[in-house]
Amino acid sequence: MLVTSFPAPAFATNCWIIASAKGSECIVVDPGMPDVSGQISQICSDFDLKPIAVLITHGHLDHTFSLVPTCDGYGIPGYIHSEDRVLLEHPERALSALFASDVAGMTFKEPSEVRDLKNNDTLNFAGLEIHVSHAPGHTRGSVLFTVSDGVDESVLLSGDVLFAGSIGRTDQPTGSAKDMENTLVKKILPLPDSLRVLPGHGSETTIGHEKRVNPFLKNLRESRYR
Repeated sequence: MLVTSFPAPAFATNCWIIASAKGSECIVVDPGMPDVSGQISQICSDFDLKPIAVLITHGHLDHTFSLVPTCDGYGIPGYIHSEDRVLLEHPERALSALFASDVAGMTFKEPSEVRDLKNNDTLNFAGLEIHVSHAPGHTRGSVLFTVSDGVDESVLLSGDVLFAGSIGRTDQPTGSAKDMENTLVKKILPLPDSLRVLPGHGSETTIGHEKRVNPFLKNLRESRYR
């Protein structure tokens, strides 16, 4: 499996590009801001890749800003959970008043083709199998993508649910601390320790490492055995 990424200039949001191998079709995950479609095109050219879909882990603007130029530039669909789809046209609905004021007066739209995701969907693209798990807490429509090459490698695209050493914030509109705890307990902790985690910000990690050192996961694990 070919996995490459770059941090977008604003908020250092990781944009992930994943393919089964060089010279094949690929998926793009979370194209951030400002417009990073040129960087995506350069990486695809470097590895001789052909994007066929853009996946969105959640509807915050720093993960969706370049969805339209990427999707419409390649003539491909974008995928987002139905709960967060409204944020493509109205990102301010999931932003604090401070951040919402920064986008006041700006106009946003969906790409030409958008497809809704739901829990337990399975997508098959570019020789990859992608399992979708609804993981609310950071936003109402946050999801996890488990991507497998069908041979011997899987990765978890965790968006802003799980980071190396931390978790996503829950104090923005549509966020919920209760939902995040439920997501961590039911969706993250049961995952295998060896699973490679590709987060929305920061460095990659593994589930096993986070179970050992991430204070949020450690506290949840310890509380289950009290």
